[in-house]
Amino acid sequence: MAENKTQANASNVIDFIASIEHKQRAADALVLLDMFAEITQQRGVMWGNSIIGFGTYSYQNADKKQHRSLRTGFSPRKQNLALYIMMGFSELKPKLLQLGKHKIGKSCLYINKLSDVDTDVLQNIIKSSLDEMDRKYPH
Repeated sequence: MAENKTQANASNVIDFIASIEHKQRAADALVLLDMFAEITQQRGVMWGNSIIGFGTYSYQNADKKQHRSLRTGFSPRKQNLALYIMMGFSELKPKLLQLGKHKIGKSCLYINKLSDVDTDVLQNIIKSSLDEMDRKYPH
């Protein structure tokens, strides 16, 4: 299996969150940690030095090699919270309209702070993405 640049490691998730200087971002990260753990029924694991991941999946890229990545997760970045919604957003447009203030990338949902969004809708988006991941990449 080919190695991705960002790998899971044994760094402590709580220590990482405690090291976040932006107090609101750290508080939101603790809420997200609980939210993702409840949804996935898994503990968060550090990926690289700033991503908290939940679960893994394997996929084949254009290089025809097998790769492993996090199934879902988030990163409390300096400028925003980045949530990894690995299946993308094409099927989630109606839910995104209900979410609140956010931006999207290919597989990242960017939120400034949790109070900007409806957390029930956010949980639904995470669950929907994981359901699709389970269909496409069974455990």
